[in-house]
Amino acid sequence: MATINPYLNFNGNAEEAFNFYKSVFGGEFTGIMRWKDMPDMPGCDKLSDSDKEKVMHIALPIGDRNVLMASDVSESFGQAKAEGNNIQISINAESKEEADRLFNGLSEGGKTVMPLADAFWGAYFGMFEDKFGIQWLVNYDYNQK
Repeated sequence: MATINPYLNFNGNAEEAFNFYKSVFGGEFTGIMRWKDMPDMPGCDKLSDSDKEKVMHIALPIGDRNVLMASDVSESFGQAKAEGNNIQISINAESKEEADRLFNGLSEGGKTVMPLADAFWGAYFGMFEDKFGIQWLVNYDYNQK
C-alpha cells in the first residue's frame, strides 16, 4: 500500500523551518539536497547563485511511516510560493506499476508537470496538478526494503 506524506514549499527558509521541526519531533534528516547538487539537467543553467544554495529536497521521518518533506521554490524556474501552492502531497509507491497506476489515475483531467521517469536520486518520479488544482508528487524508490 502506498504512503502519503506532506511536501511543503518555502521561499528560502526550508532548512531553518526543518531544524525547528526537528527540534520538536526529534529524529534525523534522511537527507538534504541543494539545487546546486542537481546534475546537469535542462534548466539548470537558469539557476541563480542564490537559488543554488537553496534546499531542493529535505526529509524528516516522523513516527514509523510518516515523512515530512520540503524544498525551497526556485525563482530561476519561475516558481513562487503563494497561497495554495505551498504544499504538495507526496505518494511513495511500493512498485513501479503502482506508481504508474496512481499517477495516471490521479492526473486524469489534470496537468502533468513532470512525467514519470527515472530520477537521479535512484527513483521513478513524476509531478502533476490534478483537475481540482491539488499538486501531487509520485515516487517509487528502486532500493526499497
